[in-house]
Amino acid sequence: MKKFFEEFKKFITKGNALDMAVGVIIGGAFTAIVTSLNTDIITPLLAVFGGVDFSHLTVKLGNGELAPVLTYGNFITAIINFLITAFVIFCFIKIINGIGDKFKKKKEDKPTTKKCPYCKSDIAIDATRCPHCTSELEKQE
Repeated sequence: MKKFFEEFKKFITKGNALDMAVGVIIGGAFTAIVTSLNTDIITPLLAVFGGVDFSHLTVKLGNGELAPVLTYGNFITAIINFLITAFVIFCFIKIINGIGDKFKKKKEDKPTTKKCPYCKSDIAIDATRCPHCTSELEKQE
């Protein structure tokens, strides 16, 4: 049992678990912002231009006060929330990757092969004899 708790402690203190926890917390806060953006700004604007407020779209299944009601407008709102969230995350990742590419040091690729001066075959850069024509090569420094 002690070993189990030691493994759990090791797991919970790893950077990946802590990073994931921070990501979940920030994601929850971001979801609240996107939901508010959609509910308080986008949906009313769509209602002005299109005449439809998605949050009030419902279908009553049956008759009477206890009949179930499908609130498909809320589902449409959730889809819009998802699309906005996905778009914003895509933009953030694209920006972050662009910044990362600018700061990444570009390695100068050193050649790994050279041409044999006798048979013109590609050979290893550090070869002293051509494997194709068996000519002895000069050492390059």
